[in-house]
Amino acid sequence: MTNSELVKTAITAVFKNKDITAFDKYFSENYIQHNPQLPNGTAVLKQFIPTLSDTFSYEPGIVTEAGNIVMIHGRYEDWNGKNMIAVDIFRIENGKIVEHWDVMQEEVTADKSANGNAMFPILGN
Repeated sequence: MTNSELVKTAITAVFKNKDITAFDKYFSENYIQHNPQLPNGTAVLKQFIPTLSDTFSYEPGIVTEAGNIVMIHGRYEDWNGKNMIAVDIFRIENGKIVEHWDVMQEEVTADKSANGNAMFPILGN
């Protein structure tokens, strides 16, 4: 499994399937978190995922890989009541996700955008 396949599998399991066992399968025990609102480790995420609303959904977009770094562009629908577009950046070591950064902003629809472009998906739309 390539690093990008690993990340896409892990993120899909966590956010689409709400499978908290994915943290034990795909994430390191020493998971480092760079989002300033979250502590290191997966314990808080294991508690958070089951609390997501029934209307929450996740859609992966572009995935890019450079060595042991994988970036995935995604759309989080009904993330605490808002639709968010994010780029999640992961570092992989020994077949596990060991580190995470993210950049997330509220989605602006194309009709409300200064340039008329949608934020997601990017390709061909």
